[in-house]
Amino acid sequence: MKSKTIAIIPARGGSKRLPNKNMLSFGGIPLIAHSILYAKDNTHIIDEIYVSTDDEKIKEIALEFGAKVIIRPQSISGDNEPTISSLQHVLLSIEENVENVILLQPTNPLRTKNLLEDCYKKFIDLQSDSLFTVSKNEHKLGKIIDNIFIPFNYEIGQRSQDLEPLFNENGLLYITKAKSILEDKIITQNAYPYLVNHIFAKVDIDTQEDFDYAEYLLNKF
Repeated sequence: MKSKTIAIIPARGGSKRLPNKNMLSFGGIPLIAHSILYAKDNTHIIDEIYVSTDDEKIKEIALEFGAKVIIRPQSISGDNEPTISSLQHVLLSIEENVENVILLQPTNPLRTKNLLEDCYKKFIDLQSDSLFTVSKNEHKLGKIIDNIFIPFNYEIGQRSQDLEPLFNENGLLYITKAKSILEDKIITQNAYPYLVNHIFAKVDIDTQEDFDYAEYLLNKF
């Protein structure tokens, strides 16, 4: 049986800070549909698209837009359940011979057209067990301890352009060997951090303010 590369889009029905966010209309279609359509635009890489959900309405939307659906049990659908639980559940629920998993989070609906293709090429060329997207941090960061601000990545008075480079995991996409996911790892020790400095990397929808900002960017670009 040919080994496959699949996309998994985890989408719970419950969301406390922005209720039903995965189903909200975003650019005229449900938020989750953007990640499904992005995967469908990359079928030269992706063999199958799976949505993992505990919600019947999300299931209906996913099927309507052409994804396969794996119903997630309530035992791994709680607020504090890590994403890897849903990925492992999908892998253990299907009969496909899966080699690579591409994780597309529905809360990151804006991705540049060639991002996945470029990331996948790097992933294959490096023969890494995983790849994830990062962005460069351009802020002066610090901690507050006993009401005192303690700089973390700079010294008081230092110019922003002279900061030591720091990077954040932006959530746009992840590529991981299926065997690593079954070993409880999405980001492995030899993971390649793929740098993305596009403004879309600033979008991760969790609140109404995040949603409004994402809609602004969608309309602008």
